[in-house]
Amino acid sequence: MIRWNFDNSYARLPAGFYQRIEPVPVKAPRACIFNTRLAKDLWLTTDPALSETDLATLAGNTVPEGAEPLAQAYAGHQFGNFVMLGDGRAIVLGEHCPPDGRRFDIQLKGSGQTRYSRRGDGRAVLGPMLREYIISEAMAALGIPTTRSLAVVETGEPVYREKPLPGAVLTRIATSHIRVGTFQFAAACENTDMLQTLADYTIARHFPECRDCGNPYPGFYKKVIDLQAELIARWMNVGFIHGVMNTDNMAISGETIDYGPCAFMNTFNPLTVFSSIDYQGRYAYGNQPIMAQWNLARLAEAILPLLHPEPAQALKLAHEAIDSFPKIYLNHWLRGMRHKLGFNHALENDAALFEDLLKLMRVHRLDFTNTFRMLSHAVVHTYPPDQLPHSEDTAAWYLAWQIRLEREQALNPDWNTEKAQALMLATNPAYIPRNHRVEEALAAMVSNRDQAPLNLLLKALANPFSEKPEFAFLTEPPGLAEADYQTFCGT
Repeated sequence: MIRWNFDNSYARLPAGFYQRIEPVPVKAPRACIFNTRLAKDLWLTTDPALSETDLATLAGNTVPEGAEPLAQAYAGHQFGNFVMLGDGRAIVLGEHCPPDGRRFDIQLKGSGQTRYSRRGDGRAVLGPMLREYIISEAMAALGIPTTRSLAVVETGEPVYREKPLPGAVLTRIATSHIRVGTFQFAAACENTDMLQTLADYTIARHFPECRDCGNPYPGFYKKVIDLQAELIARWMNVGFIHGVMNTDNMAISGETIDYGPCAFMNTFNPLTVFSSIDYQGRYAYGNQPIMAQWNLARLAEAILPLLHPEPAQALKLAHEAIDSFPKIYLNHWLRGMRHKLGFNHALENDAALFEDLLKLMRVHRLDFTNTFRMLSHAVVHTYPPDQLPHSEDTAAWYLAWQIRLEREQALNPDWNTEKAQALMLATNPAYIPRNHRVEEALAAMVSNRDQAPLNLLLKALANPFSEKPEFAFLTEPPGLAEADYQTFCGT
C-alpha cells in the first residue's frame, strides 16, 4: 500500500498560477509497470504489487487523502514563438514529502482535459508514456538530473491519434514543475506582485541560501544559470538530444523534463536532429548550449523588474549574468570530458585534444557511446586499438592522448593508467537507450503485451556502466535502414 504524505505548498500560491481540477477517471485501469526502486527511495512502499487503491490513484480514478489536484499555468517560447500554455494533459496531485525532508511533485500525465488543453483530449498513449519511463530512468542511472517515472498505468480506453491507440497515464516525479515558462506566464500577466510571489516561492523551495542576500533575485538567476549550464554539459557528454528545448520545457530546478522527441545520438554529428517537428534543426545536438542560453535570456526578461529597481541597472545585471553562461558551460563540459578520457586535472590544451577527438569521430562516422567505452578499455595500451580507424590523424591523436595521460600522472604520482581506466569506465556508459532497441521494446509491449524486451532493456539501463554478456546486443548501433529514425512528441 502506497503511503502518501502530502504538503501542497504550490496550491497556496495565488489562484492565477493554476486550475484546481481532479483527474478524469478511466474505464479499466491496469498496472503496466511500477518503479519499486523509486517507490522505496521516496518512502512510498517496498511492496512491488499495487493494491486496488494504489492503482486507482495512479490511474486518476481516486484522489488520495491530503492531495490537492491542480493543473499548472505557464507560458513558453515554442520554437521561438511565444504562447500562453499550461498543463493540458497533466495534473499535479500534490507534493509528497518523505521523512528525510525532501519534496516532490506527484504528477499524472495523460489524466484528462484542463482549461489549458487547447482542444486536446488531455490523454496520453501507452507507447510514448513507456518511452518517457525508459529514457528518464536511464538518465537517472547515468547520474543526470531528471524527472523520474514511478508508474505507467493502462487506461483500458483508446486514444485517437492517426489511429486508435491504447491509452495510459504516467506518474511523473519532479522536485517541482516550475519552469522558465512559469515566470514568463507571471510576467505576461503584468503583475509584479504575482511575479515576486513566484520568485520568492521558488527561492524558498529550491534556493534558500539566496534568501540571506540583500537582493536575492540576482543570486537566484545565477543559480539557475549554473544549474542549466551543468545540465546541458551532462547531456552533451552522453550524446543526449532533448529535441524540444522550448522555454516551457526548461525546469528551474535544473532537472531534465518533458521527454517528448528526445533520443541519444549514435554516429557523432553535431547537426543530429531526431524530432519530426524540428525542421530547421533549432534543437540539434550541437545547438543545445546556445538554445539553453537563449532560454535563460528569456528568463532574465521575465524577472527584470526584480533584479533591480532601476531598469538600466537591472538590464546590466541581466547581461552580466547571461554573458557568463558560455564560460560556465564550457567549464562543466571540460570537466566531464576530462573524466571521459581519464583525467582529473585541468590543463591548458585539453579543449583542443577533446575537439580533435570529436572531429575524428565525425570524419570517420564513429559511434559516440561506443568510441568512449572502447577508449576506456584501450587506455592501458600505448597503441591504438583495432576498433579505431587506421589513419595518420587517428594515430596522432592517440599519441597526444597518451602524452596527456603521462602528464596527468606527473601531476599526481598516485595516478596510473588503472585508475584512469576506472574513472573512464565509471563515466562512459556501455549502455544507452538506443532508439532502435527502445522501439523494439515498445512495439513488443504495445502490440503483443510482451514485456520481456522492456524488462531486459530496463535491467541493462539501470546499471549502464556494468558490462554483462547478455546485454552485448544493446551496444550495437542501428543498421542503415534506421539511419533516418525520427521521434515524435506523443501529443
